Amino acid sequence: MSKHITHWIGGKPWDGEAGRHGDVYDPATGQVTGRVDFASPAEVDLAVAAAQDAFTTWRRASLAKRATTLFAFRELVRDHATELGKLITEEHGKVASDAAGEVARGLEVVEFACGIPHLLKGGYSENVSTNVDSYSIRQPVGVVAGITPFNFPAMVPMWMFPLAIACGNTFVLKPSEKDPSASLLIAALWAEAGLPDGVFNVVQGDKVAVDAILAHPDIKAVSFVGSTPIARYVYETGTKAGKRVQALGGAKNHMVVLPDADLDLAADAATSAGFGSAGERCMAISAVVAVDPVGDELVSRIKDRVANLRVGPGSDVRSEMGPLVTGPHRDRVASYLDSGVREGATLAVDGRVHPVIGGAQTGFWLGPSVLDHVTPEMSCYTDEIFGPVLSVLRVSSYADAVDLVNASPYGNGTAVFTNDGGAARRFVSEAEIGMVGVNVPIPVPMAYYSFGGWKASLFGDTHVHGTEGIHFYTRGKVVTSRWLDPSHGGVNLGFPVNT
Repeated sequence: MSKHITHWIGGKPWDGEAGRHGDVYDPATGQVTGRVDFASPAEVDLAVAAAQDAFTTWRRASLAKRATTLFAFRELVRDHATELGKLITEEHGKVASDAAGEVARGLEVVEFACGIPHLLKGGYSENVSTNVDSYSIRQPVGVVAGITPFNFPAMVPMWMFPLAIACGNTFVLKPSEKDPSASLLIAALWAEAGLPDGVFNVVQGDKVAVDAILAHPDIKAVSFVGSTPIARYVYETGTKAGKRVQALGGAKNHMVVLPDADLDLAADAATSAGFGSAGERCMAISAVVAVDPVGDELVSRIKDRVANLRVGPGSDVRSEMGPLVTGPHRDRVASYLDSGVREGATLAVDGRVHPVIGGAQTGFWLGPSVLDHVTPEMSCYTDEIFGPVLSVLRVSSYADAVDLVNASPYGNGTAVFTNDGGAARRFVSEAEIGMVGVNVPIPVPMAYYSFGGWKASLFGDTHVHGTEGIHFYTRGKVVTSRWLDPSHGGVNLGFPVNT
């Protein structure tokens, strides 16, 4: 029997009748396993109303109370991590170890948010003028929303709501309709942790729900992660409606391999970062930039590693890489293998013939693929493929590599592999990219630093989690106070100045 996934509003599952629904698939089999309700503007209104009502009291909850609730939620997520990972595998397709890693990385932000009493400390200056003191505080903005993608149904929402809630806001989550079940388990764990009804809500759905969120006058801020075209749309629509928006878009992440690099380390990194989670990561390495003369040797070593990758259902412990999330997405990704060859690339590894554990053929399968001798004008390079296709470009010098990286319209992540400390330091300085790795292929920062790119990979001026996340979910206020003593007196209409 297929399961029914609905909204979570005001502390409990929604009990209404949806006018529209969507199918949820098991990507490993291609079979429909559930049906998810799609929210209309009316359901979004209900969720926002519940959040608005809860905000009046949650914003006044002590920092100690908020921290206690966050600690309880953290323990419950840890206790249910296997169950949460299983839901991710069933609906997204990623292997169990990858799903477990996603939950663990999301928990890092929860743990960071547990320190909210320290994170919200302001400043204080005594006697800025005679008997006048000034101090700064940060206050919550109100009802905030998160619109999150299919590739990380637990981690990306956990980049957002722990800090938003810790800061005293209430939250409305719109997860991907492709893998919605994790959001309901998370909501139930919040309730068990003692979070008041209405502080955390979930509305399932598609563009109708997104547009209702962006237009709603009581939603003060929106966080988004997804493709660049949709990120631009969310940013422009949300800001036009007067909202604070952080919209993280797509990527084309380069891994530059200099001639002095350890090629075994580089080949391991390219394979891991290119094909983990079937390449469905905004921080995946999708373009390897080989600086002459290492290209042939590097590609040879990558091919050796790809040949030994075990592709299969996420539920099988032998599997290292699972299927793609939907059939249409698989077909679109696979089309770049043909277009790449037509445009002059060499198909070094064809993932369409990669064996699948158990011989499964009914799911959304595409094995790891490598296109060599790719050039910057090819569509396999210019487009964000978001799948297990690794493009290899050849350049003649370090300078050419940096120029290639910086010419990309995206600026999410990049990496350099080298044993030359001077070259690495120069690359860190010169790369016009928001997150840089040195001999680290996926430079996703820890929760106490902020995540986000430059250029067309970010719309807005604030990255997620870390200190910037705290600032996004709060507004600064400066207070100037004077407590009069009995000796004061007299009216003075002059402009106040220091004396």
